[in-house]
Amino acid sequence: MSRRVEVLLTQLPAYNRLKTPYEEELIETAKKMTAPGKGLLAADESTGSCSKRFAGIGLSNTAEHRRQYRALMLECAGFEQYISGVILHDETVYQRASTGETFPQLLRRRG
Repeated sequence: MSRRVEVLLTQLPAYNRLKTPYEEELIETAKKMTAPGKGLLAADESTGSCSKRFAGIGLSNTAEHRRQYRALMLECAGFEQYISGVILHDETVYQRASTGETFPQLLRRRG
């Protein structure tokens, strides 16, 4: 078991531990998400946040520009070597990567 998961488990009082048939799956997921050398990508910028980001480079805040911005991050080579999970904005869930698949499908396929 990963050291981070062990620490988390020791911090949970025995009487307050989550009792679920999915406990092992949750532990395995936590281990993958906290694997050494990997991290979570918070790619959940709202349209308002994107507007501020794009204004600095003179880019209009359109759905297509936001899609291209997200594709730039999520489609880059080697992405899966360093990122164990991605937090997506609601709009991103329905947008498509350059491959034609949705961003969640792309991320699932890449591991």
